[in-house]
Amino acid sequence: MLLAARLPVRYVLKHIRADVVRVLLISVFFHLLKLALGTHLPLMPLQLPTILGSLISLLLAFKTSQSYDRWWEARKIWGNIVNDSRTLVLQARTFLIAAAPQPVGPDAPLTVLAYRQMAWCYSLGQALRGQDAAAGLASYLSAAERAWLAPQPHKPLALLAMHADQLRDLYQQGALNTYQQVQLDATLARLTDAMGQAERIKTTVFPVSYRLLVYSFIYLFLGTLSLGLVKAIGLWEIPVLLTISSSFFQLERTARYLQDPFKNKPTDTPVTAIARTVEINLRQLLNETGGPAPLAPEAFYLM
Repeated sequence: MLLAARLPVRYVLKHIRADVVRVLLISVFFHLLKLALGTHLPLMPLQLPTILGSLISLLLAFKTSQSYDRWWEARKIWGNIVNDSRTLVLQARTFLIAAAPQPVGPDAPLTVLAYRQMAWCYSLGQALRGQDAAAGLASYLSAAERAWLAPQPHKPLALLAMHADQLRDLYQQGALNTYQQVQLDATLARLTDAMGQAERIKTTVFPVSYRLLVYSFIYLFLGTLSLGLVKAIGLWEIPVLLTISSSFFQLERTARYLQDPFKNKPTDTPVTAIARTVEINLRQLLNETGGPAPLAPEAFYLM
């Protein structure tokens, strides 16, 4: 997630470098063509590039709006994950300690549940980013849990299944009554829904044809504008075209990155930082001290 700090110019320009080079070549080509052919080129009324520029602006405004909606939905989903993770452990803490008051040790059901929930948050974030969903979970899961998890194709779903199995066992042992099990199952259902919603955003792609349409209009706009400026500003046409096109390309690239909030880029939803926040909160509910610090941001973004 990009922070409020000033973005480096190098970061902004490197994503549109290839497009700017292409525009520079096109601008030089049209300028040389006008020098060679002169009056033989058709006169292009400036109303045409004006109309095309307005159309491009509308297309980019729509795409940026839709892309931000996807990014914001992903952020809201992970906000719900934070809330439901806290709720799950708060409920378990209230129910289990009330049933059997005793210090919460490393093998206590509450501790096992809380640590597994920490693992689930990290695992889900890694899975959404296309990374190893089981990486880094050794400090949160027992050896038996890791052995059971290893062959499972969907690691986050398997961790939720472990939650469900543990709650069933606690109910059968009498540590939970029917009402308490229903409450905990409802929280698990919300976590499952949040996982499915995030996966829907991950697997639903924005139509590539839309990007191709925008790029085609941008290059058509640059060609008509270059012909329209045939006698207006001379050599200054090249920096004018570069400036205008850079703005269009930067908007399109920004929208493209926002539409995929789990691509492991600076514009992503900061799932790793959110998972770290969940871990800190759950350790607090376990009355632990000396836990990890919040994830530090990079120069201008938070992962």
